[in-house]
Amino acid sequence: MSASFNGLYCIHLELTSRCNKNCWMCGRRKIDGEYPEIAMHYGDMDFELVRKIAKQVPAGIVVQFHNNGEPLLYPRFGEAVRLFKNQVKCVDTNAKLIVEKAEEIIDNLDTTTISVIENDPDGDEQYELVKKFLEIKGKRKPHMIYRCLGNVNVERWKKIDGIIATRLLHNPLGSFKYEKRPTVPEIGICLEILNHMAINRLGEVSICVRFDPKRLGVIGDINTTALVDIWNGSKRKEWIKYHIEGKRDKVPLCSYCDFWGVPTGM
Repeated sequence: MSASFNGLYCIHLELTSRCNKNCWMCGRRKIDGEYPEIAMHYGDMDFELVRKIAKQVPAGIVVQFHNNGEPLLYPRFGEAVRLFKNQVKCVDTNAKLIVEKAEEIIDNLDTTTISVIENDPDGDEQYELVKKFLEIKGKRKPHMIYRCLGNVNVERWKKIDGIIATRLLHNPLGSFKYEKRPTVPEIGICLEILNHMAINRLGEVSICVRFDPKRLGVIGDINTTALVDIWNGSKRKEWIKYHIEGKRDKVPLCSYCDFWGVPTGM
């Protein structure tokens, strides 16, 4: 029997690791300032690598065109998204470029999520940009989601078209020290290791989209190995076995992570 992507529902594809915002709760900024030895090297994914990945991604799953960077900074954003013809196409953005890139977004993505953060000095500007984008978009795709991180006043977001998704804040250096305990699935296994995959701009494949500057969660490289073989590889299988046995502390990245693959609202 040939290998398959059994269980996979979502891939996070990092088109770019660059960002045009300096959020107070962003782990990248803390790494840059306090841990220069592991500072991230920012840049864009080679377009031919995007094309290579698109040919290997199974139909019907969710592809989120972001990981650690601001995806709308990618110079060929619209072209990259259009390569994925048979997937559910989503993006999470800070909205700084949402009006400028409107033609690349509208009728090209299925959903667009706006990250709204607690105590954001750019919050008013962000809201006005989103309203302008909605005027341009009208009834066309994408559907809008407002991901409100931390203690955000959601009242004004209720006045415009879209869904509000509240989320807990965690430590800037990773998914721990949440304001309250994250939801644990009754099976006692992190859902992300079962159904997620993240690919950074260089082609390194990870078990999840948790913040990982030391690259502890890497299970393969699509430059040298087919995506389906990475998904079914020995490292991921071993780590899943540890989760099933209640030994997630034996998985390097999971050992200091409090997230269980179930997004928790405020």
